[in-house]
Amino acid sequence: MDDDGTLPERQPLQSPGILLVDTNRWPLGARLASGFSDLGCRIAAVCPVPGHPITKVRGSKGIYRYDGLHPLRSLGTAIETFGPDIIVPLCDRSVQHLHDLHARSNSEGESDRRIRRLIERSLGPSASYPVVSSRYDLLMLAKDLGIHVPKTVRIDSVDDLRRWENRPPWLLKASGTWGGRGVKRAETMAHGERALRELTSGVSALRLVKQLLLNRDRGWTISSLNEARPGIIAQAIVPGRPANCAVVCWEGEVLAGIAVEVVQADGPWHPAIVVQVVEGRAMLDAARRIANRLQLTGFFGLDFMIEDGSGDLYLIEMNPRCAPPCSLNLGRGRDLLAAFWAKLTEKELPERQAVTHRARIAYFPQGAQRGASSTDEAQPDSAYLDVPSDEPDLVQELLHPWSDRSLLGRMLDLSRRRLSARQATTPYFFKVTQSGSSHDAHQQEKAQTPELRL
Repeated sequence: MDDDGTLPERQPLQSPGILLVDTNRWPLGARLASGFSDLGCRIAAVCPVPGHPITKVRGSKGIYRYDGLHPLRSLGTAIETFGPDIIVPLCDRSVQHLHDLHARSNSEGESDRRIRRLIERSLGPSASYPVVSSRYDLLMLAKDLGIHVPKTVRIDSVDDLRRWENRPPWLLKASGTWGGRGVKRAETMAHGERALRELTSGVSALRLVKQLLLNRDRGWTISSLNEARPGIIAQAIVPGRPANCAVVCWEGEVLAGIAVEVVQADGPWHPAIVVQVVEGRAMLDAARRIANRLQLTGFFGLDFMIEDGSGDLYLIEMNPRCAPPCSLNLGRGRDLLAAFWAKLTEKELPERQAVTHRARIAYFPQGAQRGASSTDEAQPDSAYLDVPSDEPDLVQELLHPWSDRSLLGRMLDLSRRRLSARQATTPYFFKVTQSGSSHDAHQQEKAQTPELRL
């Protein structure tokens, strides 16, 4: 910010420098790096190495090693060396690191001021950071904006759980967790009390030793010992089917978005394998309201449940970072990377052909491993497999990923996979109407992929 507290006037960029930050080895970072490179952006990444998929993306890029013991130092080095125009976090932990770096850069020196400006330009005003980091505060803000949310209460102790008038079953959720971690279902009060103890007890000595023996990346495991107790909420369960949307925004304005319903997943709270693209007016409207209230910049996702019977849409939680649909080009209004590029460069939005006009999409590599998809556009009823065919090295890396497990951990995982194969576990399938969405059907919408005006 300038001396008067305002952000300096933004200048158009010819070749924006984008710094991707990922503390995991998720495929999404590599897909974004490839997509932004195709648009002419300069790319760098802070990520764990070796083994991150982004290292297999063609083209020039800077790779800065993520140090779990000293994460803010990792970020500071990348910012100082690469000089990004924008930072895009790819996981919840990286979002928290950026919030922490902003708070730590509190001097009036030029270096700290430059870091604060960069983070606020990338994420939005610092007043939004506590809200997007708290499951409870975000849901209460959404409720205030007229968005349906399940009955939810903040839980600080077992007494709070006992006093809540809403009876089980519940979901207990810890802030700062993702991918189904930190979520526990409680069928009874006793289950709820046990789940609360597990979510708030921290890492035991036995569990710490186990993690250090089974995992290669030990830095963030050790640093997690100093993390504050996570905020906990209890949430009434909405019987229904999951749906979500991903958007990109700039200073509170949503530039583009994709809404989907989940068709297949490995479990009720696991990431989707196959999704169906829907018009999703209510989902995208919720995203617009939240982005506008918090004046957000960058990518975020919202998770919903579509209630059985009524078709009512309930916001479950927010992911304040990129989500899997973000890298997909599904045409004007649904091409998030191109919309972000156009805003950064102040150029006309490029006309790019959508990668598919099929409504169902299988995420790669999970969809390929489940045999739930096809790349043949002549099969309109099958799911489109989102394979990065122009990145052969990346395809091989995603099919045969580098393991972050130690030799002992990999042996244990192999035994578990063999046991699972014998038990023949069945993936979860969610019923979607012929028109593409029971919720959209209530709104008389069509699950096609026409131009979407936001």
